[in-house]
Parts: sequence; C-alpha cells; structure tokens
Amino acid sequence: MIKITIYQNVKKEYVGFQTEGHAGYAESGEDIVCASVSVLVINTINSIERLTEDSASVQSEEDSGLIKYRFEKTPSREATLLFSAMVLGLKDMAEDEEYSKYIDLRFREV
Repeated sequence: MIKITIYQNVKKEYVGFQTEGHAGYAESGEDIVCASVSVLVINTINSIERLTEDSASVQSEEDSGLIKYRFEKTPSREATLLFSAMVLGLKDMAEDEEYSKYIDLRFREV
C-alpha cells in the first residue's frame, strides 16, 4: 500500500507531503497504481520547480517509495494550483473502488 500524507498549515494551505511504500497492485513494472501516483507526484515536483519561483526541500528513496517534499515558505498561487491538481488526482484514485485498497491518503495539520 502507498501511504500518502498531505501536510497543511492552520489555514488549510498545502505546505508539503510524504509518500511511502508501493501499491502492490501488480508486479514491479506492471503496477499501474504505483505508476500513476509516481507520475502525479514527480510531475508536480518538477512543475513547481520549473514553473514557479518557490523553493522546497525534497528527499527520496526509490526502494522504499519514500518522497518527502516541503515548501520552504508559504507557496505561491501558482505552486498551490499545481499542488491542488496533484491532490485532486490522488483523491480520485484513493476514492476509486478498484484502487482504494492500494492507497492510504491522509491530511495532517502541521
């Protein structure tokens, strides 16, 4: 199961996230759930890095599926929009009857 925690501040603004684990939907290289989550997460990180002036810290460990991402300051409107699009995709997957048992999506105030 992929565990995803979305971090929000007291104003409910997104300030970061953490992913860990692998879906286990199918064999490595055939797992569409892992691939989908990876595309959403990695594209969001790359988009924020290339299309905004926001800075963030990123840690990753491929074997464990760990990605830690944290904005260094309050995110810009553009970064918030990109981040919100990622959360929308993750929510849709986590709420889908077929995929929900492979994704644990949580929100945590920090």
